[in-house]
Amino acid sequence: MEINNYLGVYIGRNTATVVCVDSQSKGGEVVGCFSVRTEEQGEMLPRALANLVSQGCSQRQWRFSEVSVALDCAMFMQHSVHSEFADARQIGATVRFDTEEALATDISDVALAFKIISGDQNGSNLTVFTAKKKTLSDLLLSLQSNGMDPVGIEPDVNCLARYIARKVAGDRGEHGRTMFGVLSARSGYLMAMHQNGADDLKAARVRTFLVGSTKDRSGLLAREAIMTAALTESREPISRVRVFDSAGPADYQRLSESLGIEASTIELVGPDIVNEQVVADVNPVDFAIACGAALGQLDKTSAVSFRDDFMPYQGKKVRMQRALRFFSISVTVLLIAMGLYFQTRIFNVNKNRAKIRQKFAQDYAIANSNIKLADNVSIKQAVARLDKIKNGLTGPPGASAANDSVASKLALVLDAFNKSAEQTNLNITKVSIGEKNINISGWTSSRANTRRFFETVKQAGLTIDKEGTDVEPGRDMFNITVRLSKK
Repeated sequence: MEINNYLGVYIGRNTATVVCVDSQSKGGEVVGCFSVRTEEQGEMLPRALANLVSQGCSQRQWRFSEVSVALDCAMFMQHSVHSEFADARQIGATVRFDTEEALATDISDVALAFKIISGDQNGSNLTVFTAKKKTLSDLLLSLQSNGMDPVGIEPDVNCLARYIARKVAGDRGEHGRTMFGVLSARSGYLMAMHQNGADDLKAARVRTFLVGSTKDRSGLLAREAIMTAALTESREPISRVRVFDSAGPADYQRLSESLGIEASTIELVGPDIVNEQVVADVNPVDFAIACGAALGQLDKTSAVSFRDDFMPYQGKKVRMQRALRFFSISVTVLLIAMGLYFQTRIFNVNKNRAKIRQKFAQDYAIANSNIKLADNVSIKQAVARLDKIKNGLTGPPGASAANDSVASKLALVLDAFNKSAEQTNLNITKVSIGEKNINISGWTSSRANTRRFFETVKQAGLTIDKEGTDVEPGRDMFNITVRLSKK
């Protein structure tokens, strides 16, 4: 079975009827159904029924996503209450006070559900259902202990009205309302609906009454139908009545004469409605009520649930919270992992950058001995400075950079620069390399430092052929031509 099936459970006095419908089918196709019965009484009854329902679903390997419960009319009471409000939210906030005032009794120990029957500028007329909180609590806890948390708990008459509107109603004439009557072995149900059927299910007038052991079921139905018609506040009169009696065909002629309208029969489980083999072993009225409860998941707008007032359903909310919690944790872990990944990459890049800078600083000190590569100087700036020195290291046309004598001269000159740069405050402005000699221009801070630089050049193995000096403010300028000394 698909996990998106819906389960409807009708809880009677000591019986339970279960119907599974396919939520993907357009009309809510019935997958299967069964009934269970127990001899337990009192506080053990709800737990015994819940255990039997759970076992029956397991045996049939039913998988379902939602459960709805229909409560037998013996477990709740029905009242007509007037509210001064027309808005559903305002009615929901004050209906308990209105009901307590109408009943003139304390209702703190009961849960209630209501439906709006009609409304005008003077307020709204409501049908209010009340059930004892202990009854609902025992039933809910028993079902939840068996892995079933009902989305809603509705009065059986509302579920039956939904089933008739969706499955049975059909064509009900051009004018007026149709009243549907259903008689089971112990209960009777009357539903006055508009011609719009399922679209007007919320405003349907519904009533329940006990049948008991009376033999005159047609007479009882006629009296209750007259009372229901009198309570129905609508400009549309009831034009006909259609009845299903589990004890056999009713006296439709007598019923028609008593009501003054057409009376006829209906089928709850006919071949055009549901596969008769599926419901062969189930009471038709119980099946219709349980199926109506399951169909409530397809038609949520007409739900009248006691759980809205007592122990509100939290299943979807809890699942949503768990999903959001899992999603939040997943996103957090993902962000931490991404942060660590990019932090590791940045660390490796900085590590490689430090190694490159350290090596470049050593080469830079050799190429430009008078300037130390400071921490605040970028490699780009240092390269620009080296380009200036490179522009100064230009030889005459035809000079070969690969010539061994030129390379040896340049190495000696650089060695002289490195040895005297710090003591003489040496600054080289130009170096011209020729095939036989090198011309060097620059300045120091004093004439003595210039002479010290000249001595360093000679000690490096070079001979100064020509030298010239000049004095400028704060500088001692020089220009020399050097060559390799003869061995």
